[in-house]
Amino acid sequence: MAITRWTPFQDMYALQNRLSSLLREIDDRGGDESLASSAFVPPVDIYEDANHIVLKLEVPGMKLEDFDIQLENNALTVRGERRFEKETKEENYHRVERRYGSFARVFTLPNTLDQESVKAHYDAGVLKVELGKRAEAKPKQIKVSVSGATAGGGPKTVESKSTESKPAA
Repeated sequence: MAITRWTPFQDMYALQNRLSSLLREIDDRGGDESLASSAFVPPVDIYEDANHIVLKLEVPGMKLEDFDIQLENNALTVRGERRFEKETKEENYHRVERRYGSFARVFTLPNTLDQESVKAHYDAGVLKVELGKRAEAKPKQIKVSVSGATAGGGPKTVESKSTESKPAA
């Protein structure tokens, strides 16, 4: 058996050459066209306040009837389709960077939501879905009395915010 000297950087150079070759091959096929035909996945912002969980999907150029929103088994599914409008012939386009096609986004939701208080609103290219929380999941104000000597001589009241939620089953 022959002894071979190991050179760790040689493996990295080989990997770099393989990746460069792959990227050149994709570029030769027309890299811009592969970007235009990739899947349309609208970006989403999700935030929470005391009463709601809110999702905002960025979907410009769509109509209200292009959306299908379903809430089932603690999963919110938003489906839609943005169609390519052929106002001019395709061969007249120089570049198509906007994404088109069908999409489906599924979001797993906590058990603390009231499934009857879901609202959806579409304005200026943003689909806003508000999911109301159940009353037991909302923060409650609790007053705590502290007894003992204070500068004022009487009991001092301290306010504390507490959230009460049930553990997931």
